[in-house]
Amino acid sequence: MTIPTLDPMMTAAWEALDARADAFDPDLRAWFEADPDRASKWTKTAADLRVDLSKNLIDEGVLADLLALAQQCGVGELRDRMFAGEHINTTEDRAVLHTALRRPDTDELIVDGQDAIADVHEVLAKVYDFADRVRSGEWVGITGKAVKTIVNVGIGGSDLGPVMAYEALKPFVREGLECRFISNIDPTDAGETTKDLDPETTLVIVASKTFTTLETITNAKVVRDWFLSSLREKGLAQDEAGEKEAIARHFVAVSTALDKVAEFGIDPNNAFGFWSWVGGRYSVDSAVGTSLAIAIGPDGFEEFLAGFNAIDEHFLNAAPEQNVPLLMGLLNVWYSNFLGADTHAVLPYSQYLHRFPAYLQQLTMESNGKSVRRDGTPVTYETGEVFWGEPGTNGQHAFYQLIHQGTRMVPADFIAFANPAWPLKDGEADMHELFLSNFFAQTKALAFGKTSEEVRAEGTPEAIIPARVFTGNRPTTSIMAASLTPRVLGELIALYEHITFVQGAVWGIDSFDQWGVELGKVLAKQILPAITGDTDALAAQDSSTRGLIEFYRANRA
Repeated sequence: MTIPTLDPMMTAAWEALDARADAFDPDLRAWFEADPDRASKWTKTAADLRVDLSKNLIDEGVLADLLALAQQCGVGELRDRMFAGEHINTTEDRAVLHTALRRPDTDELIVDGQDAIADVHEVLAKVYDFADRVRSGEWVGITGKAVKTIVNVGIGGSDLGPVMAYEALKPFVREGLECRFISNIDPTDAGETTKDLDPETTLVIVASKTFTTLETITNAKVVRDWFLSSLREKGLAQDEAGEKEAIARHFVAVSTALDKVAEFGIDPNNAFGFWSWVGGRYSVDSAVGTSLAIAIGPDGFEEFLAGFNAIDEHFLNAAPEQNVPLLMGLLNVWYSNFLGADTHAVLPYSQYLHRFPAYLQQLTMESNGKSVRRDGTPVTYETGEVFWGEPGTNGQHAFYQLIHQGTRMVPADFIAFANPAWPLKDGEADMHELFLSNFFAQTKALAFGKTSEEVRAEGTPEAIIPARVFTGNRPTTSIMAASLTPRVLGELIALYEHITFVQGAVWGIDSFDQWGVELGKVLAKQILPAITGDTDALAAQDSSTRGLIEFYRANRA
């Protein structure tokens, strides 16, 4: 048995792929013409997702080497250790158990002496009970009015996940409820979000595991000040007791730091916990998704979790050659490490998924933007990809030019649904069919391009033929489902979670820490006194930072 290595370059499969890449001359046109069954051979199913890999730059030889690379790097073993609750987050000595958040309550998983599944369902029951009380109107504010607006205050995973999922599932949101989100410490964010709200019908969720996250707690204090001052203007909450009651009825927390929650003024009974083995970017299906659970209801949230779990089961049990997250993760390694791709586009043909690329930016780049392996040794190959994207068809009129005819290869994932939430017509034309014709056309054009002979046959003047040639062989993956439902959204998120895992496992890195986020936070706290007038702190700064601070102080009105 081959012992897995943390350095993929030491494997025979890496060497084989390197040699294969040097001689690789992909020709999607020729491949499709030679094999009428190519599309069916390379189309896979994962739960409700139909995933067409046929327009990728891959053949049977590349696939065999990639699967060998996964085996030689121990991807399967690390996956099994993750699902079992072992401490695969090495730098923080923690289990990695976002998959436990969506397992059924009939399961059991003992981690560090606790049944993680039982703990998860205890919190879920509390979240669901609270969601039902808000949705039914049983939970009311201090003036007896039901909640109409939920303001989620968080940052990173405590914001990107909930806001993405809320936007994606708007057709399932209870009528009369609205969610808003505050994350940026820029005061504009809190100001614009709260300026037209009625404090009597507003519920604020403060999401911070430690209740010390600088941006979240600063914004929470700003929202609390807005809330209390607005009540005073209405002649409400005029004394300390009234303020305390108002905060207790209008503020809840997602946190495990109950002492700090109480110090803020939130009743600890109205705090929903999660665990150290849940990374922020993997937490939307935990209590961090309380705003979503209220918006779409416990039944909808259960469906959401079921979608995650369906892909978890697929990733855990499907044969390697049919395992969609494994295959897509390995394809990304092929493009990044052997074919020179630096970025990866995610292009949802659904306006409801307009925040999905931003969500994936954190998931993928915070996870795999690492330059040391799990044992602390430096990597000697590329890790991570720059993920980006916008919904179609907007992107077609912005950056698709570069994807089609630029000098950079940009692998792209196209996502679409057969049934829209709004089946509108433009006169006699079905708008969704017009929309999807663009989806189908783009992957076809990227794969097969347009030759000079085809351009010439259209009567194009010789001088401009080169400008109208499309080389093709631009790789894409097409992901489709019947409809964008809570379950399907859960499946999509879990799919990319496991794609990210596969890449990190091949690269031998810890995909579950994020020390690169910490340094800026520490320096910000050190620099703040210099901004507020401490001359010694200002003098201690480098000349560039000092000059920027001096400009700010001179120009601050």
